[in-house]
Amino acid sequence: MAGKESLSGRINGAGWRPGSPVSAPCTLGEGGFQADDERGSPPGFDCNLPSRQALLGGKGLGRRTVPAGGNGGSPPRPPARACLSTRLEDDGQLVHKRLGGERGLSAMEKKLAEYKCNTNEAIHLKLVRFPEDLEDDSTTFHPEFSHQVFGDDEVAFGYKGLKILLYYISGNLSTLFRVDYTSKVNENFECVEADDVESKIREIIPPGFSRSVDDLVSLLEKEVNFKPFGILLHTYSVHNEEAGEDITYQIYKADMTCPGFREYHERLQTFLMWFIETASFIDVDDERWNYFLVFEKYNKDGATLSATVGYMTVYNYYVYPDKTRPRVSQMLILPPFQGEGHGARLLETVHRYYMSSPTVLDITAEDPSESYVKLRDFVLVKLCQDLPCFSPENLKQGFSQDMVIEAQQKLKVNKQHTRRVYEILRLHATDMSNAEQSRSYRLDVKRRLMGPYKKKQREIAKMRRCLRPEELTNQLNQIDLNLQHKQLEETYQQLISDYRRVLERIAQI
Repeated sequence: MAGKESLSGRINGAGWRPGSPVSAPCTLGEGGFQADDERGSPPGFDCNLPSRQALLGGKGLGRRTVPAGGNGGSPPRPPARACLSTRLEDDGQLVHKRLGGERGLSAMEKKLAEYKCNTNEAIHLKLVRFPEDLEDDSTTFHPEFSHQVFGDDEVAFGYKGLKILLYYISGNLSTLFRVDYTSKVNENFECVEADDVESKIREIIPPGFSRSVDDLVSLLEKEVNFKPFGILLHTYSVHNEEAGEDITYQIYKADMTCPGFREYHERLQTFLMWFIETASFIDVDDERWNYFLVFEKYNKDGATLSATVGYMTVYNYYVYPDKTRPRVSQMLILPPFQGEGHGARLLETVHRYYMSSPTVLDITAEDPSESYVKLRDFVLVKLCQDLPCFSPENLKQGFSQDMVIEAQQKLKVNKQHTRRVYEILRLHATDMSNAEQSRSYRLDVKRRLMGPYKKKQREIAKMRRCLRPEELTNQLNQIDLNLQHKQLEETYQQLISDYRRVLERIAQI
């Protein structure tokens, strides 16, 4: 969620950072394979070919050895993919079966490497409004991540010129899914098997997608009937320099009781896999989820249509005895709309929605990314700057309980976030060219940053009472006080830099 408003951190909890939805169809190790059949090896088969792991530069998925067939029978043949590497067991010792020279190995390795495709580049995404968008390369964008579908190496093996087309109608997100390629490995010749790209994608996209461009164009004609889901919370405009006009955006709150929203959300959530590093799908049957959606209004043939811009999911946790604590889980602004301020608009609207509820204690985020924290700093400073407790006079007196109470009661901001707001606003009220004011501010911030170091000092004091002299010496030797002071100063300087960027953005409002 930096620079751009991809907000792609898993704002964790985003139920997020939890696991790949697909698994490898076969287990390959450094020197073994897991066989699923026992067919004989074809004549002239070179079992000394490099492993797929070595070819793709990825990690092995496991390791098992399979004994050769005995008593005069043909040795068992590993599955096609495992043909790249095998190991035979002979008299209790593992030995490589070598057929062919190094020159042949290098040639085959080079040949098979040509069938390795980077999946971030192979996946082509579009948000389609007009039929001509389908042929316009400028409307195509690509994932930031694909490891949750294709593994850590983000590679699909077995194809040349691989293109995975995922085209979405911009409003209701009806989908075209197709896999194109210029050539594919031949199992009989290369003795390898191509990745089943289609099955991997089908595990994350819902059924009912189109296979042809003509089918998608037919659905595009019905897009005029699409209307945003839920209740309208906020409308705002952003000036578009290229178009020379103001474009209108709207933010809605929806839930699973809205007709058609469940199916729409199934299509929308697929973007998480490509733009949030540890994304996972949420349990939509849990009624405590709220959904906030951003749409752009645009004209087409005299009609006003809506295009999906981004969304946020929020889970309402129970707080004893009668409160709730909304926690932001997932937040994504789609790439064509990033850098236009929609993330800040969405987050502020969500805060204002919950501010009006007397049952809400405060608003948090689950495992927020660095970019999300910066976005939240901006939104909370914007909301808090007019509160009386944050007047310049009060700021110079230091952080107070009055600030905590007022921010929590009026804006649903918790103590930790209020402290950051205080530090940012105090920086604004401080003349950093004045040595005394600058020193006072620096010490105030560093006292907070010293928390982890003070905890370490308490641990050392405890060790002095509990450890023998030689054990204590060993522990103390691992503590570099100079390094701690250096790290503290670096953290402080980075914090000031982040705070200044927030203030610069506030000044542009």
